[in-house]
Amino acid sequence: MSYKIDSLLIHGGIDGDETTGAVNVPIYQTSTYKQDGLGENRGWEYSRTGNPTRAALEKLIADLEHGKYGLAFASGLAAINTVLSLFKEGDKLIVSDNIYGGTFRILDNVFKNFGITYEIVDTSDLDAVQKAISDEVKAIYVESPANPLLTVTDIAAVAEISKKNDKLLIVDNTFMTPYLQRPIELGADIVIHSGTKYLGGHSDTISGFVVVDNKEIADRLYYLQNAIGGVLAPFDSFLMIRGIKTLGVRMDRHVENAVKIANWLKESGYAEKIYFPGLESDPGFETQKKQADGPGAMISFVLDKKYDYKKFFKSLKLVTLAESLGGVESLVCHPASMTHAAIPKEIREEVGIVDELIRLSVGIENVQDIIDDLKAAIENSKA
Repeated sequence: MSYKIDSLLIHGGIDGDETTGAVNVPIYQTSTYKQDGLGENRGWEYSRTGNPTRAALEKLIADLEHGKYGLAFASGLAAINTVLSLFKEGDKLIVSDNIYGGTFRILDNVFKNFGITYEIVDTSDLDAVQKAISDEVKAIYVESPANPLLTVTDIAAVAEISKKNDKLLIVDNTFMTPYLQRPIELGADIVIHSGTKYLGGHSDTISGFVVVDNKEIADRLYYLQNAIGGVLAPFDSFLMIRGIKTLGVRMDRHVENAVKIANWLKESGYAEKIYFPGLESDPGFETQKKQADGPGAMISFVLDKKYDYKKFFKSLKLVTLAESLGGVESLVCHPASMTHAAIPKEIREEVGIVDELIRLSVGIENVQDIIDDLKAAIENSKA
């Protein structure tokens, strides 16, 4: 039977335990498995290679993304590292011009040492993407909406360019989750998630995912997953399955709150600029509406210079200053010195990651309480 996303969140993947009737997949907290003879096992050998709890989670994320193959990792960066390991010396990637700082760091400080290069491109500009295509380019790496400026890329249009030129399209879908956006349906070859964020949803587990639809790519990734070894542990896999079950109800509340807060910010006059694809004034509004089932719950804004952004952060009571995003609690961060500090200042400022930029992950608290806290902190931070 084909279920809608709300039901798949709860019953997708491997639903419960057939042996005992337990409604939850058990935690197979084991490193190895008894073999019945040389070359004879019961489907499991060693938990780096495969574990039943992790396998249930991997099947679940594949089902949710409408892909065929899912892989779970110890972190989002472990997932990114494994995907980038598909490439070799001389290969080049086109990457979105505002991406997670950790992605930039691993490209610039790790894989560049192995002769894998990159070119930063505004992937929302289709002409710029096409112009950047060359023989050396093997993949286009997109975040949409991008971190932290929420730039929206037309995934289907970039997929068309990538296929026409025989390149892979990799999409980081962390901000949207498969509840709101499914890049494989739009033509992506590889989808990446930091499961630490909305998928887990409670700021208590670090994880990463990769989903693909192509068996050849999947086989290469499974080999790399086992060879590199950055796999998700059984207990964390259990926590992720549990977190995903409530993704739908959480995302509905996240988005509802974010839309109200973005509109309040727009009317307040506190921000010089607001980045949120749920506002009709946002340049990505129409594309986001076309390819996703909502704008997400991330808002970035540039605080007006008559306010001291450092004092703003210290004045918050309900909203928490912290790294990460996507938890039930509202989190705020300073991209220039936190999530994107690895990006050189001139590159940051060129794309718009200025010192006054604030990134807000809207939680599921009472929306008026969030607004009141933001308002009080801003008013208290007058320079």
